[in-house]
Amino acid sequence: MTVTQVQPPTAAPPTGLRAKARIVAAPDGRGGTALPVLAGDGPLALRRLRPCGRQARVCLVGAMSAPLGGDVLGLSADVRDGAALRLQSAAATLALPGRTGEPAVYDTRLTVGDGAELRWLPEPLISVRGSDLRLTTRADLAPGARLVLREEQVLGRAGEPPGRLVTRLTVRRAGRPLLDQELRSGPGTPGWDGAAVLGGHRAVGQLLVVDAGFADRPVAARALGATASLTPLAGPAVLVGAVAPDALSLRRVLDSVLREMDAVL
Repeated sequence: MTVTQVQPPTAAPPTGLRAKARIVAAPDGRGGTALPVLAGDGPLALRRLRPCGRQARVCLVGAMSAPLGGDVLGLSADVRDGAALRLQSAAATLALPGRTGEPAVYDTRLTVGDGAELRWLPEPLISVRGSDLRLTTRADLAPGARLVLREEQVLGRAGEPPGRLVTRLTVRRAGRPLLDQELRSGPGTPGWDGAAVLGGHRAVGQLLVVDAGFADRPVAARALGATASLTPLAGPAVLVGAVAPDALSLRRVLDSVLREMDAVL
C-alpha cells in the first residue's frame, strides 16, 4: 500500500508591493529634535531636511510609482514628549491601477507625546482613473500634544474621471475619540458627486489643528466662502473642511486658515 501525504495549501503570494517607513523624533538634549529612527523602503524614501528651530523636518520622497492596486504601504511617525517634527512630501501621490484589480492600502499611524508637536503636511493624493485605494490615517495624541494635519485629495487628473477612493481619519486625544470620519468617492459609491457631498467639485480636503490653547482662545464656527467651513471640536481642536474645483484653489483656502491658526496660537 502506498501512502501519499497531502500537503496543506500554501498561501497565495502577495500580488503587490509591501513597504513600510518609520520615523521616531525625540528631544536631542540641546533644545532641538533628533531623529533616532528614520527608515523607509520601496517607494517610501525618507530624507532629512535642515531643521528649523527645535523642529526636525523630514520629506517623504516617492522612490517609485505607488500605490498601485494590490500594494500595501505603511507609514508611522512617533513624536516623543517635548519633540517637534514637520513631515512633508516632495510631490503629489498618484493612486494607480494595478494588474489584478485588487485595492491598494496605505496606512498612516501618528503618535504625538506631551509637549510635542507634529505638522503632517503632505502634497495631495490624486485618484487616477481605474485605481482603487483605501487610505487610513490614525493619530493618538497625549493631552499636551499639538497636531497640524492637512489632507487633500484630487479626484482624477485633468479631464479624466477618478478612481475609487476610501479615506478615513481617526484621531484620539488622551485616549478619547476626537474625530472619526470617512469619505468614499468614485465608481460604485452612490451620491458621492451629488450636492450633499462634493457637488461636482474635484478637489476635497481638510485641515485639523489640535492645540490645548483653544481652551483659552476658542474659535467660533464660520463659513469660509461658499464651499468651506471652520468647525471647533471638543478637543480642543479646529477642523476645516473644503471642496474646490482644483488643487490650487483648495490649498489656498487651507493655507489661509493655517496662517490664521499659527498667528492665534
